Amino acid sequence: MTDQPTPEKPPKVLPRLGEIGLTNYAPYLMNRIMGRYNASLRDEMAGLGLTTPKMRALAVLSVIEGPLIRELAVYSVVEQSTLSRALDQLDAEGLIRREADASDSRATRVFITDAGRAAFETLWPRMAEAHSRMFRGIPEEERRAFVGTLQKMLANIRKHEI
Repeated sequence: MTDQPTPEKPPKVLPRLGEIGLTNYAPYLMNRIMGRYNASLRDEMAGLGLTTPKMRALAVLSVIEGPLIRELAVYSVVEQSTLSRALDQLDAEGLIRREADASDSRATRVFITDAGRAAFETLWPRMAEAHSRMFRGIPEEERRAFVGTLQKMLANIRKHEI
C-alpha cells in the first residue's frame, strides 16, 4: 500500500521553511552546533597540524581498530576524496599506517600509530570540554534521550549499515 494522494486523500501540504523557522528546523540547528563545535577546536587542531578531516579520522581510529577506508569515510563523515588526502598527510606525518586487507588485497585498512594516538589524546581534553559545554544545564536524563533520538534519526536516514 502506498501513501499516494487519491481523490479521497488529497496530497499532504508540507509547511514551508519560513513557517517552521530556522530555530525550529533540526538540520539547521545541527549544522550550527557542529559548526561552532568545529570552530572551537580549530586553533588547537591547527597547532597540532590537524584539520577537521584529519582530527575526525584520528578520533574514529582511536576507538575503531583498522577500519577499511570506505568505513572510515562513513564513520568520520568525510568525503572519500577529502579523506584520502587527509590520510596521505597523516601517513606522511607518521600518525597512521595503512595495510592491505587480509581477505581483499584491493582494500586498505587504516590503523592509528602511537604518535597518532598521542596527537589525538592531546586534543581530546578540548573536544571533551566542547562536548560538555554543549550539554551544560541539560539534565543527564534529557541528554540520554536526546542522544537516543539522534541515533534513531541516523538509523532513519543512513545509507550504510554503520
